[in-house]
Amino acid sequence: MKFAIAALGASLFAVSAHAGGYTAPVTETAPVAVEPVVVESASDWTGFYAGAQWGQGNADLGDAETDFDAYGIHGGYMRDLGNWVVGGELDYNQIDADDLDEKGDLTRLRARAGYDMGRFMPYVTAGAAHLSQDLGGGIDVSETAFSYGIGADYKVTEKVTVGAEYTRQDFNDVDNIDGLDLDTDMVQVRAAYRF
Repeated sequence: MKFAIAALGASLFAVSAHAGGYTAPVTETAPVAVEPVVVESASDWTGFYAGAQWGQGNADLGDAETDFDAYGIHGGYMRDLGNWVVGGELDYNQIDADDLDEKGDLTRLRARAGYDMGRFMPYVTAGAAHLSQDLGGGIDVSETAFSYGIGADYKVTEKVTVGAEYTRQDFNDVDNIDGLDLDTDMVQVRAAYRF
């Protein structure tokens, strides 16, 4: 019997110890200020650049149509304004038409506006183009026109970019002959070094 009373007492002690248990006192801590995380653009497009381009195009002169290669150099300046990038560019292209013996010169001064997507930038461009070309048969073209297009550049590194561009030039009343228009379309690949 003594054993049964001792066992009952031990079990009651164990139940009471388990039921209450030790609870550590609660202390209030001061709130921790969370500093905002500033995310900077992974890439900045601001600065001067220069490079080269090559591509192909098509020229439509009234009833005649010809394909041509266009290659040359370009240079410009861009300013990154956050989401938007604006700037200007001057380029020179030598035009080598399939049906003409003489090469032509195409010089353009254009504005550019792009959207900053980090290392990738799609853009639109518009400006003036001047073409000098001997068409044969005593017709020398020296005309200025409106030039416009779209393109995209990609930063391989912070200093080197590659891209592609489509442009159109609309020359009206070529060589002062009413109704003789010259329209050119070009697709070019580009590479540039940023300073």
